[in-house]
Amino acid sequence: MRLVIFTEPQQGAGYDDLLRVAQLAEEAGYDGFFRSDHYLAMGGGDGLPGPTDAWVTLAGLAVQTSRIRLGTLVTSATFRLPGPLAISVAQVDAMSGGRVELGLGGGWFEAEHTGYGIPFPPLGERFDRLEEQLEIVTGLWTTPLGERYSFDGKHYQLVDSPALPKPVQSPRPPIIVGGAGKKRTPALAARYADEFNAPFAKIEDVSGMVDRVREASAAIGRTSPPSFSAAAVLCVGRDDAEVARRAAAIGREVEEMRGNGGVVGTPDQVVDTLGRYAEAGATRMYLQALDLSDLDQIELVASAVAPQLS
Repeated sequence: MRLVIFTEPQQGAGYDDLLRVAQLAEEAGYDGFFRSDHYLAMGGGDGLPGPTDAWVTLAGLAVQTSRIRLGTLVTSATFRLPGPLAISVAQVDAMSGGRVELGLGGGWFEAEHTGYGIPFPPLGERFDRLEEQLEIVTGLWTTPLGERYSFDGKHYQLVDSPALPKPVQSPRPPIIVGGAGKKRTPALAARYADEFNAPFAKIEDVSGMVDRVREASAAIGRTSPPSFSAAAVLCVGRDDAEVARRAAAIGREVEEMRGNGGVVGTPDQVVDTLGRYAEAGATRMYLQALDLSDLDQIELVASAVAPQLS
């Protein structure tokens, strides 16, 4: 089981906060440092000092880290045009020496769109746009050097693009698709994704999500389906009292988090939870660290949980 620190900086974190956590995660041996792509705090917080852009952040981290994987869970297709997105991600991939991964989703949080003047189409159109973006981004990256790329879709058209720059990773950076949808999401993952992510689901529901992606992959003749991962809130302590203190610090209840698939409890309890995720099919776990000032928790997982994982 590979462990990733996953952050939600829209809740209240600046670049320096993210840099501190990313560098600690790298030093502690985590597989990756990922961040959300949101422009508005959720749950009534003020979000100070204000939002940071996901790919601007990752560009900075690319040159201030050296080993850890970097990516989004997930970039919103409503925020960016697919051509410029392909350029940005390829550039950050080069800046990082080939450590970038692109999680791409359709967008869902309407308030941040209206708050920052971003169009928010109906759900069906958002999925249509996401599918076209996945086709375009991967098409631009994998077009051979010296050849041109064109695309004529309902929402996006590219004509005679030089399809540059190319990312460092070949044939392209890994693509992550995730979500609980039962039809279009598995189909998109089967067609485009290197990894499918089950986000914030009850553990007993993960295996069904994995099975749907496997079935969708088989339906299109994909013999090797995407790898599988999951995301869950993190709240670990050396004893029950420390767990309770950490839960209170992020405004959550211990049993509520456990019941919704959270990676919660003492190190031994967390190892057991991660084992259940592995049995459901996950080989990578995104640990949602909501209190970015709590560096001790990140170190605790690295020292007391990670060594117990096979």
